[in-house]
Amino acid sequence: MPSAFQFQCHLVLIFLAASKGETRYLEVRDAGEDDPFLLLSEDLKRELSAGQIYRRSLRCIDMLSIEGQFTFTADQPQLHCATFFIGEPEELITIHYDSVNIDCQGGDFLKVFDGWILKGEKFPSSLDHPLTTSQRYVDFCESGNIQTSIRSSQNVAMIFFRIQQPGNGFTVTVKKNSNLFPCNVISQTPSGRFTMVIPHQHRNCSFSIIYPVVIKISDLTLGHLNGLFLEKPSASCAGVGDFVELLGGAGLDPSKMFPLADLCHSFHGSGK
Repeated sequence: MPSAFQFQCHLVLIFLAASKGETRYLEVRDAGEDDPFLLLSEDLKRELSAGQIYRRSLRCIDMLSIEGQFTFTADQPQLHCATFFIGEPEELITIHYDSVNIDCQGGDFLKVFDGWILKGEKFPSSLDHPLTTSQRYVDFCESGNIQTSIRSSQNVAMIFFRIQQPGNGFTVTVKKNSNLFPCNVISQTPSGRFTMVIPHQHRNCSFSIIYPVVIKISDLTLGHLNGLFLEKPSASCAGVGDFVELLGGAGLDPSKMFPLADLCHSFHGSGK
């Protein structure tokens, strides 16, 4: 088996099915020029003085990558709005309601979703998330002040909202928290080196890159059922134990993507 694997595609998601996961090393480089996360550019380049809190208004459709306080005020009826939040791979996101002025009885809503939904597809997939789909929603109109802070299970989260009365709106504070063992990740950059560690957990994890990229897996350490390794590679990794599956597609949900390769055995390489 070669010491390094290299693939190129328009959207690739590294799907890690872990039964006794140990360590994975992923390197992403040589991205294309097109950046689908154009809304991130102003936040990625924003530099703040120590102790300064970043504040700005939200658009109906928005994407944020930094901490701060964000306010949405409707200037007209807004029926289909969403804000996407993304952190670094090793971060979780906490969304705190500072103030909310919406008409729940009149049909307004404000919901936090643990993950992302785009064009009907979810990340992480329903198969990869510890909560059911219904549990991943926190509806302000149902919980009220009972739950004013919501923390994500991975480095992405989002808010859905509908506000019909001009002048109504809400203010939220977004903070990042460290996550020692990130499991499901969306990369906000098209290049870099990422290490995923899954310490003896029976769960599926994924690393998604929404850019044209070349991916190199330079080192792979996998656990196997009963500590045994197969002498000959199987046609698939079913029944082997831990494995890495590379998937491609045009959406967020790994369960709807097409397979590119299965890696069932540990190896070590230079990553060059």
